[in-house]
Amino acid sequence: MACAFLIFLMAIIYIMIIIGNFAVFSIIKVDIHLQTPMYFFLSYLSLLDVCYSTVTLPAMLANAITGNVRISFHRCFTQLFFFVCFGGSECLLLAAMAYDRYVAICNPLNYPVIMNRRFCLGFVAGCWIAGLLNAIFHTLMTLNLTFCGDHHIRHFFCDVLPMLEAACSNIQSSQVLLHVVTIFLGMSPFLLVMNSYIHIISTILKIRSLERRQKVFSTCSSHLIVVTIFYITAMFNYNGPSSGDSFIIVQVSSVLYGILSPMLNPMIYSLRNQEVRKAFKKAMTRTQIVIRTIRLYNLNLKNVKLHALIS
Repeated sequence: MACAFLIFLMAIIYIMIIIGNFAVFSIIKVDIHLQTPMYFFLSYLSLLDVCYSTVTLPAMLANAITGNVRISFHRCFTQLFFFVCFGGSECLLLAAMAYDRYVAICNPLNYPVIMNRRFCLGFVAGCWIAGLLNAIFHTLMTLNLTFCGDHHIRHFFCDVLPMLEAACSNIQSSQVLLHVVTIFLGMSPFLLVMNSYIHIISTILKIRSLERRQKVFSTCSSHLIVVTIFYITAMFNYNGPSSGDSFIIVQVSSVLYGILSPMLNPMIYSLRNQEVRKAFKKAMTRTQIVIRTIRLYNLNLKNVKLHALIS
């Protein structure tokens, strides 16, 4: 009974992640009013979240349904590669979104000049490239390790720390790389985000209009919630305890940043953002009009055919 409920819950979570993030991505790409740098970054965050969760959740669902907890050597390293790639890219993309809000609030006059389309595309491309390089380094380092025994991984999916724990060779080089990457892709972007928000909050407090102050803070608080959940759990996961009973805490933190964050992102950004809500309502209205038009066309077509038969 508990296993069936867990499978059902995982399936619902995955469906919510796919529908929610694809909806946000589609609305931003379609609605002309959302063609700004902030929503440009948000659309790629939604795309990353879809890729991020698809790497782990379907495999976890399949294992839960079949009861088969085994994964082939090649599938494991493929999963490791893409999970690390998308995770590293998202770390940098969240920092890019914080910088975008910093320029928009603290330097609004130069915002269109600084955050131009070419700069935004370069930022996103840099995030993807850094994530790809991060995945290549980690995967190659892990492939060079020796695994003995039954290759048992105490985790829900193939990630760096569980693979290092399962290895029976010297993992010092891999651990050094892990800490260096955590500082570069985790701690540094997080400090950049915090520095941006210190300046943002300082600027917001100087705004005299209470209504405008609340509006600006509402936009930024959404991103701050996402950042807090993602960075803290991710950094704890890769620098937290890695042995003994405390490794369970690492497993829980990996679920928080690997599953909870992609699920919450579309909810936080859509429910707390009036522009996205308006765009979503417009899209729903247009969809309903199209469906009604198609139904009316089919009905008229049937009437024409019926009239032709009678004649």
